[in-house]
Amino acid sequence: MDEEWLDIGEVAARSGLAPSALRFYEKRGLIEALGRNGLRRTYRPDILERLALISCARGAGFTIAEITRFLVADPDDSGLRDRMAAKALELDLRIAQLDRLRASLRHAATCTHEPLVECPEFKRAVGAVAAATAL
Repeated sequence: MDEEWLDIGEVAARSGLAPSALRFYEKRGLIEALGRNGLRRTYRPDILERLALISCARGAGFTIAEITRFLVADPDDSGLRDRMAAKALELDLRIAQLDRLRASLRHAATCTHEPLVECPEFKRAVGAVAAATAL
């Protein structure tokens, strides 16, 4: 096997994805194998960058279909650009919610109010998180 090729087991280990996920992504056109070394698929090392992008997009809530479209998009794809802008706004809201949750947890970790859930500051923080979730 060429030194620049990675077999499916190594790609799985390095990416943290199961080999079945790699086969699924290949079937859906998100990644492409170079060939086979015996019965094992082989990939170029840059597949790890693509898999990191796919994992990041999945974590942000993009569907496989949206990611597939993104990977082949050109600058004139206004529909995809609109979806990306909407997703960026969703992420901004989620980040703000998580920031408020982090602040409430930090307060709870040091609060001496009994019971903790009755602490006015904790209640305000949790209320802010709940209000942001309802948006």
